[in-house]
Amino acid sequence: MRLRGELISLSDRLFYAQRMVSSLGLRVKALAALLVLAFFGGFPCRASDLALVDAKIYPSPTDPPIEHGSILIHEGRILAVGPRADVKVPRDAKIIDCTGLVVTAGFWNSHVHILTPGLIHADKLSPDETTAQLQAMLTQWGFTTVFDIASVLNNTNLIRHRIATGETKGPRILTVGEPFWIKTPIYVKSFLETNHVNIPEIQSTLEAEERVKQQVHDGADGIKIFANSIEPNVILTMPADMARGIVAEAHALGKPVFAHVSNNKGIEIALESGVDILAHTTPIDEPWSAAFAQRLVGAHMALTPTLTLWEYESRKGSISAADLEQVMNRAAEQLNAFLRAGGDVLFGTDVGYTDVFDTSEEFKWMSRGGMSYQQILASLTTNPARRFGLSARSGRIANGFDADLVVLRADPSRDVTAFSQLRYTIRNGIVIYNSGSRLEP
Repeated sequence: MRLRGELISLSDRLFYAQRMVSSLGLRVKALAALLVLAFFGGFPCRASDLALVDAKIYPSPTDPPIEHGSILIHEGRILAVGPRADVKVPRDAKIIDCTGLVVTAGFWNSHVHILTPGLIHADKLSPDETTAQLQAMLTQWGFTTVFDIASVLNNTNLIRHRIATGETKGPRILTVGEPFWIKTPIYVKSFLETNHVNIPEIQSTLEAEERVKQQVHDGADGIKIFANSIEPNVILTMPADMARGIVAEAHALGKPVFAHVSNNKGIEIALESGVDILAHTTPIDEPWSAAFAQRLVGAHMALTPTLTLWEYESRKGSISAADLEQVMNRAAEQLNAFLRAGGDVLFGTDVGYTDVFDTSEEFKWMSRGGMSYQQILASLTTNPARRFGLSARSGRIANGFDADLVVLRADPSRDVTAFSQLRYTIRNGIVIYNSGSRLEP
């Protein structure tokens, strides 16, 4: 007997069980009911099955690839993965032919901002318009999970709700909500005013600690401090006692803390206060020595390098090509020092502050910073999953894990920019980006 793809719920199974035992004697009814329930319980729910067939699969950054492999997805989870001959695909499953394509776990971008002009007032957008905006910035680049590290919490929560209900297709969004700064940075002040957004400046440590509690209560998954705030002709630094108070309160609530840093003095504040993730390298300051990088690693800090941010920022001034090359090389050297010290690198681009959605240049610069394709893949998958407490279900392709996957058109082992050549992005077993049917924001 073969079911036709309908979802057989527990109540349906009970109905069929009752029907089949109604004519039996009382002495065998209980046994028959159990047998029938077991019979129907053995059928997977075919309607939700999806199979990726005949792909080159990278199960994790450290496992060898599976050539001509298949992945079977059931109800948003990976049911089976392995060589094609070993994965039995139901005849009525939806099949995506991945011949010549490469599959990895879904990507994380651990430094984004749900703060673009197209998303900052989500209440004025239709679900489809929201999907298009998220696609342009995130899902067409393979991101199935992102950490938004400065936005308007109520607005981001609205977008998260739309994604959770299925109204909008998008990634899992973790967020810090509004950042904590002593002075609004000059480079975002005009944007916030134009869009009628008010992010308060911290007046006292006590006030900041209370705000941490409120934001976590309202749904924040982490907290971000601005250890530095850039103002005209000066870089301000958050007082160490204030930073310590904010970080301690966040940690007491079980939340990680990110730090924006503009110079090495800001990094010292981050070290002293116990910050978990540095949001940037600091190429306008001195190089990171091996000893300095070891201090960061010894403090269990992770790093989102955001290397292409510095090229983006150069557009705003009159920096020469030679000076830009020096800045970019220093950023790559700082990444390399951190890497050689054994640091935990998390892929991050600052997209949403920048309008550079294409990730290919970031991958090139990470490679120039000494990262292998396996290390880059780890920064996109296993590193953030472990850092943010989701390694039991995210970051690898394994039985029982979330069916968050990317299908690439090229092999990153040959060219790291293949990480930006997407064919499909799959979140919880649902295709949320298909390069053959792109939406326009």
